[in-house]
Amino acid sequence: MSFATGCSFATGCLSAAVLLALGGAAVAQGDTKAEPDDRILRVCAANQPPLSLKDGSGLENRIASAVAEAMGRKAEFVWSDKAAIYLVRDSLDKKLCDVVVGLDSDDQRVLTTKPYYRSGYVFVTRADRDLDVKSWADPRLKTVDHMVVGFGTPGEVMLKDIGRYEEDMAYLYSLVNFRAARNTYTQIDPARMISEVATGKADVAVAFGPDVARYVKDSPQPLRMSLVPDDTTRSDGRKMPQSFDQSMGVRRDDTALKAALDAAIVKAKPQIEAILKQDGVPLVPATN
Repeated sequence: MSFATGCSFATGCLSAAVLLALGGAAVAQGDTKAEPDDRILRVCAANQPPLSLKDGSGLENRIASAVAEAMGRKAEFVWSDKAAIYLVRDSLDKKLCDVVVGLDSDDQRVLTTKPYYRSGYVFVTRADRDLDVKSWADPRLKTVDHMVVGFGTPGEVMLKDIGRYEEDMAYLYSLVNFRAARNTYTQIDPARMISEVATGKADVAVAFGPDVARYVKDSPQPLRMSLVPDDTTRSDGRKMPQSFDQSMGVRRDDTALKAALDAAIVKAKPQIEAILKQDGVPLVPATN
């Protein structure tokens, strides 16, 4: 969901901003792992607004804390100075962290819990303009001045599919100071994407809902947000999924922790739903 991660292509790597881990007091990346402390749920995190913020106000920070509380534990955050996309490789796989929050439920790198919510990609437009886009089949998308999408996301695929990627390419790369996404992790800041629409520099933004919902909700310029239909298809007839279950992930042999998290997710469901509502995250019924 999350650009999110070394995560699945589906969410554009927008979602895995936070890692949960069992153990002792918070430690820095590379430190020796502390002795287990079942009173603590260590949360490894990377700064990735609005999902993960050092003041604890990020969407995934608050969900992590709610799940820890449901387990009868206290969440402690261990911050990495690397991008969130590297947390599985550099923290979970190295056993600095035991649980990843905000992964697609079909992420093959980990053993995933039951989904704790499902969301999808959205179209964002200004409420004062007659451009209430609800489908990639809308012919107006071919004639708007600018569209802003994340690199490596379903939005970028569909922008290419409707034949206007070349038209927007220079504009998109200007938003990341023309850094190439090919060799280094490069992504357009979700807040910037929404600002571009609010100020009229772009007519439409397409992003994963959880990544931009808070900015849409808080925008001084009223904006509207519509979920992209999950039955979206490319011009060659291939389906392009737009909605994704979000889960927590553990190492593939850590079945006991998965079971404990599954139980805590059920127990914390009311708190999780309240957090999602507070941020204005658009929800889709979970598939399982």
